[in-house]
Amino acid sequence: MTGDIGGEVLGDLAQSALAARAAEPAHGEGGDGRSREPACLNCAAPLIGSHCHNCGQTAHVHKTLGAFWHDLLHGVFHFEGKIWRTLPLLAWRPGRLTREYIDGRRASYVSPIALFLFVVFLTFAVFNVLGSPVRFSNQGQNKGFAEGIAAARSEAQLEVERLEGRLADARAGRGGDVAQLERDVATARQAVAAIGAAQDGKLPTAIAAGQGQQGQDVAEAISRAWQQARGNPELTIYKLQNSAYKYSWLLIPLSVPFMWLLFPFSRRFALYDHTVFVTYSLSFMLLLAAAISALMVWGNAGLLVGALFCYAPFHMYRQLRDAYGLSRFGAWWRTWFISLFALIVLGLFATVLTVMVAA
Repeated sequence: MTGDIGGEVLGDLAQSALAARAAEPAHGEGGDGRSREPACLNCAAPLIGSHCHNCGQTAHVHKTLGAFWHDLLHGVFHFEGKIWRTLPLLAWRPGRLTREYIDGRRASYVSPIALFLFVVFLTFAVFNVLGSPVRFSNQGQNKGFAEGIAAARSEAQLEVERLEGRLADARAGRGGDVAQLERDVATARQAVAAIGAAQDGKLPTAIAAGQGQQGQDVAEAISRAWQQARGNPELTIYKLQNSAYKYSWLLIPLSVPFMWLLFPFSRRFALYDHTVFVTYSLSFMLLLAAAISALMVWGNAGLLVGALFCYAPFHMYRQLRDAYGLSRFGAWWRTWFISLFALIVLGLFATVLTVMVAA
């Protein structure tokens, strides 16, 4: 079991290094001297210095097993030392990191996308080893869902009966707007029908009737995903956990439009600025989630977990203020909106992921 876990962690770390190196191919390459060969072993161009001037490959090519493991660890943990300069700023001065990268001072830092790819794989490696701190009970969830939706249907039916009584009085001339009450009764009946459809494990496809065939297809896909998730929540959670890292990049395009809403008429900040901000912010939040997960699994760290939860909005506040040059008040009210937007983005991401997994 220990060997499996160790192999899984090394595999995820190696995959994270390869992904990050794909984003920054020039980083993490070793070699500080000339090879004995007079020409580059990659493109055959004559060698002049420590690197080929034509393709960029290092002139000194290692061919030992020790050098292979050195390159792996170098690529995972070093990034030419940039990772150690990037992480402290990411944790405490995220706005400065964001602004310096946007302004072009990039040689000392890991790029946002390379860091994001590395952090994604590292975080989900931690999740795979430690497991989720949240445990799901299929039976308990189904029972709670059934009781809750049955109660909601009963209340909705009582509302229909109440409105029908008022409508009967209005038609008998005992006061009330007949036309308005008729509309209220129709709406209440639709609510009962919708709750009934959900109670039967189906989402009402009638909501997409006015959107044509495409809208109906989307509603049916969501309905299928809903039924599978409701029927076996443990399997759904397992699939989501194993697929989330593959589609985690969706968090970036889902988040950027919400950042634009905070500066809709600004000419100072472009979509590129918001993308860098979002990517660095997501990288830190993923690392924070991994740390919280580890502390919750180990236990006896309630105060520290609470402190990390509280630090998340403070981190967004600091990043906003320094990255965009905002006043305290400007950063404060935008932090509240970003917190709300983050919940919306997570909901959208979970919905898209559930549909893709259930497809």
